[in-house]
Amino acid sequence: MTRQFKRLAHSIYECKYHIVFCPKYRYRVLQGEVAEYAQQQVYRLCQQKGQVEVLELTIQPDHVHLVVSIPPKYAVSSFVGYLKGKLAIRLFARYEKLARRYWGRHLWSRGYCVSTIGLDEEKIRKYVKWQEGKEKKLEVIQGKLFD
Repeated sequence: MTRQFKRLAHSIYECKYHIVFCPKYRYRVLQGEVAEYAQQQVYRLCQQKGQVEVLELTIQPDHVHLVVSIPPKYAVSSFVGYLKGKLAIRLFARYEKLARRYWGRHLWSRGYCVSTIGLDEEKIRKYVKWQEGKEKKLEVIQGKLFD
């Protein structure tokens, strides 16, 4: 496999996710300076989380697209909650107009969309079958050696 796996103390991984989340009511508030600041803060927050890497980021006026690598020690739902919560606090602190528009200080819609980006399913199935065949051949060879 030609993929670059990352390492933790007791595991190697490649966990990439496409995450999309929106401001409440799909208001088009992520424009201009607000969008630039939000983009900077997403990078900073991911860097603070440790071992989380932003691969792609696009801030549209009414939603955020993020492709991110998250280690398996973090649950995706926990990471998204962290990111949305901290980003909202920072945006409200810097831009009073957002605090007036979102009077309850709830910037983001409750939900989000997440999908995995990983190895091709067909390649994985072929690899598993190949590995099984390799193990059977090894068992036959080892059986002949010990007979």
